[in-house]
Amino acid sequence: MDDRLKAFERLLIIMDELREQCPWDRKQTNETLRHLTIEETYELSDALLEGDDEEIKKELGDLFLHLVFYSKIGDEKGAFNVTDVLNSVCEKLISRHPHIYGDVEVKDEEEVKQNWEQLKLKEGNKSVLAGVPNSMPSMIKASRMQDKAAQVGFDWPQKEQVWEKVEEELNEFKDAQGSEKKEEFGDLIFSLINYARWLKINPDDALESTNRKFKYRFESIEKYAQKKNIKMEEMTLSEMDEVWEQAKKTF
Repeated sequence: MDDRLKAFERLLIIMDELREQCPWDRKQTNETLRHLTIEETYELSDALLEGDDEEIKKELGDLFLHLVFYSKIGDEKGAFNVTDVLNSVCEKLISRHPHIYGDVEVKDEEEVKQNWEQLKLKEGNKSVLAGVPNSMPSMIKASRMQDKAAQVGFDWPQKEQVWEKVEEELNEFKDAQGSEKKEEFGDLIFSLINYARWLKINPDDALESTNRKFKYRFESIEKYAQKKNIKMEEMTLSEMDEVWEQAKKTF
């Protein structure tokens, strides 16, 4: 037997044993596992950003466990089993890659994505945006909705027009009063995310990179204050800026 199949079978057997013998595993439901799965997904995201292959391997294992766990619960309920889950995704991949498993020809990656969205509509999706989860973080959701809309032609013809929209939204935000500020700020962020798409920049990755830089540089100020045995509140802004500029040289 292929080593991959042996490893997967081993995980399935362990899952069966845990579900039968471990009080904690026996107690779990789809609902109790949900927040843990989200946590594991974010831990994988951190490992991916760090580029830590060993940690990526570990977190992928944790996610595999969760997927097998949900499949086991589905089997117990008589709803589906792991075989159904795997066959389902295999059939979907074959159906949505007619340029591999059929006689359709494509020129490039963009045409593959366009075909994908059209095939999803033929499969019964009522909207191109139907596959974007409501609970997805807002920035990623905006990016995915814009990308999906673009695949069916709802997009600006030129990058310059996208930037003009950013400037338009910025001016509207400046002029807005009271409660309008919040709405106009949302429009501004949405337009910036759209411009990032045109530049092939993942906005979430870009913001996370800035978050990490800010964290490192701010913590450098905290470490400086601890080293000098003073409170940060006692430091002047110019002193903080000096440490900040030094930290910028390393990250």
